[in-house]
Amino acid sequence: MIRSLALLSLMFLGAATTHADTPLPGDSVYRLEAALVDQDARPVAFPALRGKVRIASMFYSSCPYVCPMIIETIRRVEKQLDPAARARLEVALVSLDPERDDPPTLKKTAKERHVDETRWRLLRAEPSDVRKIAAVLGVQYRQLENRDFNHSSALVLLDADGHVLARSSTIGEPDPVFVAAVKAALSR
Repeated sequence: MIRSLALLSLMFLGAATTHADTPLPGDSVYRLEAALVDQDARPVAFPALRGKVRIASMFYSSCPYVCPMIIETIRRVEKQLDPAARARLEVALVSLDPERDDPPTLKKTAKERHVDETRWRLLRAEPSDVRKIAAVLGVQYRQLENRDFNHSSALVLLDADGHVLARSSTIGEPDPVFVAAVKAALSR
């Protein structure tokens, strides 16, 4: 189901090229052309995230409830990994709120949440790209009148080529099946 969602999204979004010598697989989420900026104001093309096992999710910095739990859940997944595996896992959190989540705000969030910024990227996309990224990750959302967001909570495990390996909507405590999938992906 997840791969079919990603493929369906890609049919509408077009195929991206990558800087790597090998072309991206047809069902890679990284085929999506989207320009991002990270918490250090560095530009990042979505396909450039290729190359590492990664947990991807969506959030917004001003969220008082669910988004901090998403971040904490990912941190708890990391704690279940040995140091060598943890060092190979990367995290990409894409903001649902590009209007308010500029790089300084993302940087502040990274500091407040004590994430390892050598492996975690908090990212802002252009508003038109947020919906596309949400589609390939299978995240549903809508903005409310008060400017908050109602959104699904999804941790998406991607292999180095952008294939969706596992997905969890469990937040608070890590999903054991998801943790096992992360360990398996990092052991390859």
